[in-house]
Parts: sequence; C-alpha cells; structure tokens
Amino acid sequence: MVSCDMASYDVVVCGLGVMGSAALYHLARRGRRVLGLDRFAAGHDRGSSHGETRIIRLAYFEHPSYVPLVRRAYQLWRELETEAARTLLHVTGIAEIGPPDGALVNGTLDAARLHEIPHDLIAAPELTRRYPGFQLPPHYVGVVQPDGGFLEAEASVQAHQALARKHGAEIRYGEPIRAIEPKNDNARVVTDHATIEAGSVIVAAGPWTSSLLPNARLPLRVTRQVLAWFAPEVPSDFSPERFPVFLIESAHGIHYGFPSFGTGFKVAKHHHADEAVDPETYERQVTSEDEAMIRAAIADHLPGANGPLIDARTCLYTVAPDGDFIVDRLPGAASIVVASPCSGHGFKFAPVIGEALADLADGLPSRHDISRFRIGRFA
Repeated sequence: MVSCDMASYDVVVCGLGVMGSAALYHLARRGRRVLGLDRFAAGHDRGSSHGETRIIRLAYFEHPSYVPLVRRAYQLWRELETEAARTLLHVTGIAEIGPPDGALVNGTLDAARLHEIPHDLIAAPELTRRYPGFQLPPHYVGVVQPDGGFLEAEASVQAHQALARKHGAEIRYGEPIRAIEPKNDNARVVTDHATIEAGSVIVAAGPWTSSLLPNARLPLRVTRQVLAWFAPEVPSDFSPERFPVFLIESAHGIHYGFPSFGTGFKVAKHHHADEAVDPETYERQVTSEDEAMIRAAIADHLPGANGPLIDARTCLYTVAPDGDFIVDRLPGAASIVVASPCSGHGFKFAPVIGEALADLADGLPSRHDISRFRIGRFA
C-alpha cells in the first residue's frame, strides 16, 4: 500500500552514489529537510561509485575550464576529511604519459600552463629512471603533477552520507523510484512505498537518469567498464611511496592506474570497449577478452606489474555526447535538477558538484561556473 508524505521535504535526492550523497550533505549542512533515496542496498556495486579508488588531478586534459572546479573540490575534500576525521585523498603525484603530439599530453599541458599549475614535462628516459615500473618508447613524454593522487571511493560515499545524517538528512535504501513529476512549483516522487512531495528534486541516478526522466530525452549513453587488480612481481616498485597515479596514451588507447592500495595494483582502460549497455541487463562478469584489453598496455608499458590477476569488477559510465557533464534544472520544470556529472571523469568533482546542486535545488544561481553543463546545449 502506498502512503503519502505531503510536502514534507525541502529536497529529495534520487540516487545515492557519490554525487547524490554530496548534494545530500551540502543541503543538510544548510539546514534543509532533505531525503535521499536509492533503489539498491548501501555500498552496492551497480553504479559508478565503487571500485576502491578514483583519480584526482588538477591539470585537466579534457578541458581547462574544469580546473577552477577541481581546485574547489580539493578544498572541499580536505574539509570533508576534517569533519569526518578520516583520510580520503592520498597525494602520490600523477604522471600523464604519451606521445608529445597526443591528446593526453597536449590537453594536460594546455590546462597546466593556462592555470599556472605546478608540473614538470619529462622525457621518457628520465621518467623511467624516476619510476622504474614504467617501460616507455623513447619519444614519449610525461607531464608530472605533484598534487595529483587518488580518492578512496566507497569511503568517500560513506563519509558524505554519514555527515549528511549527522546534519539531519534522512536516507532510505531499497526504495525504487517509479516516477518523478513536477507539480505546480514543486515536485513529486513516487516510489514503491510512498508518494513524496518536496520543494525540489535532484536526480543523480547515474545510469538510470534517463529512465527516471523519460520525457526529458537526455542524450545519455551507458557504457560498461572493467576494473582489474594485479599482483606486481616487485610490489615495492609500485607502492604509493614510490609510484604515482598515472594515465598513459598508447596504441592500446588510454589506460589509467594507481599504485598498489587495498586489493592490489589497479589498472583500467578508459571507456574500455565503448560498449553501450542496458544497466538492468549488462554483463557483470569479467571475461578473458576484458582482461586482455587491459593487459595489453600493462605488458607493453608496465611489465613488472603484469602479474596474476587478483580481482576484476565492472562498473558503468553515463556519457554525454560531448564528454562533458549535465548539471542543470530541467527545462520547463525548474523544481527538478538533473545531475549527470560523469562521462567517465566525474568522481573527483563530487563535493563541488554537490555544492552546485544544493544551490540549484535552493532556487539560487550556482556559485560556480557550470554553464558548460547546461541541458540546452543539446537542443
């Protein structure tokens, strides 16, 4: 039987991955009466916020306009760590490696120079002396940023949610959402258990965003990703004290990885097979073909890490056609805020996107420049 909570919340957040959890936290800190809903159990692995670690970096090869946002994100991650009394962000440095005329190196250098971000441009021979785990073609170069590193993924979600609760937020897991509708100047959320009315709704449902807002016709594509952990032959060569987070552009595509942490040495291929999937039915088992797609780059460029496979898992990207985020009020329904800040590079921005979403849900202009992320660009 469906109950009805009439206008009992200022904001309902639909989806409690890292973005929804960050929005929930920022709203609760402001004293809003806020509810967070997720169809799955806490800590689930069906979306885009699991897998132990995520990269954080300042010089942004995707586009220099992201740099001010990630600078603010660094500040907010540190504030979150202080309030949560736990470490979430580990600075190891980051090396972005490839041919000197490649998109990765050129894009990183453009952003670093424009925003005066500390970095070194290092030729492959010196890079392999500094980090013996790499094996690189002699013409390759690396852009090394000392401030790069990684975030603990599941712990970051947990910290946002725990502090949101501390500030008064309500969270419900295992409550599938059946409809999200504007109602006059407010909004309504229908779940399996209740009809909930609120001043505004934030939809941060990752791969399920389009299905929750079918009339919005958002041009989002869900793709299957694979994360793999390996046992290096010489583990000390790949420890966080001796090895950086990295991205490497090669004939195999762009691969990224982390020094050994938790399960082992983690590597993945950015966009993997670029395979569009249905989030309800996609293949969650990792195949030998998946492993081979990741090992190809390891064998060529990180041979000392090409050891036994320890673990492998799938996750999902939700990708806009231009590779940018969507963070905007729904056209024609200002009480519904859409958050799809993914396209495979969003996690690091969670606290600053959460801040921007809280502004939008409060009916305010965002304190950050999010004009690049408007829905209207697809019209």
